[in-house]
Amino acid sequence: MEKRKILVTRPQLPPLNEFIPLLADIWDSRWLTNNGKYHQEFEKALANYLGVPYVVLFANGTLALMAALQCLRIKGEVITTPYSFVATTHSLWWNDIKPVFVDIEPDYCNLDPERIEAAITPATTAILPVHVYGNPCEVDKIQDMADYYGLKVIYDAAHAFGVRLKGSSVLNYGDLSIVSFHATKVFNTIEGGAIICHDIKTKKRLDYLKNFGIANETTVVAPGINAKMNELQAAYGLLQLKYFDTVIDGRKHITEKYKKGLKNIPGVRYLDEPQEVDYNYSYFPIFIEESEFGRSRDDLFEELKKNGIYGRRYFYPLISEFPTYRGLPSAKGLDIAYEVSRQIICLPLYPDLADEIVDLIISIISEMVQVDSNKVPVKVLKTYKEKRKFPKEK
Repeated sequence: MEKRKILVTRPQLPPLNEFIPLLADIWDSRWLTNNGKYHQEFEKALANYLGVPYVVLFANGTLALMAALQCLRIKGEVITTPYSFVATTHSLWWNDIKPVFVDIEPDYCNLDPERIEAAITPATTAILPVHVYGNPCEVDKIQDMADYYGLKVIYDAAHAFGVRLKGSSVLNYGDLSIVSFHATKVFNTIEGGAIICHDIKTKKRLDYLKNFGIANETTVVAPGINAKMNELQAAYGLLQLKYFDTVIDGRKHITEKYKKGLKNIPGVRYLDEPQEVDYNYSYFPIFIEESEFGRSRDDLFEELKKNGIYGRRYFYPLISEFPTYRGLPSAKGLDIAYEVSRQIICLPLYPDLADEIVDLIISIISEMVQVDSNKVPVKVLKTYKEKRKFPKEK
């Protein structure tokens, strides 16, 4: 029998018995895509739930990012972070835009606003920050910088669904914000994404761009692409929204167990929950300081994997280290991002992750600490592994 695997995440699915009637309705209508009933309902429901003016649904978050850049007619250079998933920078590359990397701040791993100004050139047209792990960027400082230099701000908010800053959705900041509904995200529609915008004119332009630029049967107003969300995913999303608050409660419970169990382990750091933020608990990243922990992050990664537990080094390597981007002048000197990428590992987190498995993960990490009085790593004994068995998940 294959050994059970505990992955870094597991998609939350709506009750199948509630989804079947929606599928039956779609089957009866034969309307599968092209701005159908569920697509329209889902856009309105999302805008209402999130507290944002307008939502434009997309087939995935990457297409949403690419369309957002097209919508605002971004060209030249865009300042962005090296510490993200590659789609952030790929969306620039596909639009023939030069990414300019700026280092991150260490507290929440977001783009450091204090370093943005030095990277601005006459070719700079926008800033593309990421709300990493759902923790809001320093949005006021970024906006002040953008306003002073006449730049657009597009937020990659792939991790930030449901996050609120000072009582308002973090998706309301910037000229546009993009969310992802990929199966790995805290809110999923299997694949999917959306752009949040502030006015009906922008929404209409985005609607054209995601549907080949078609305005009516005989008029094409822009060189658009096919990036529409279909009716099955929209119906699925409507049902997911019904259970989202419960999902957050479950993720919060797991997060609090991790924090309690890991808080006194030498060389293990986790992020403080930001103030004035209603968080979505989308990830639980920890950072391994080898000189204190006595073992490297990769040692821990492999040790967990031996026990059937698959964390994720999210984000490692940096985007700026990949062949496509490492030749850029801005790919050098990203010291904080580089250090963080060598320390990071995201631990498994999903609402139905059993408490016993969380306890197992904590104990493995705790028993790996091997540092003598001079903080020199010593050999670890691994006999504890022989005694461990997987508890059943909920």
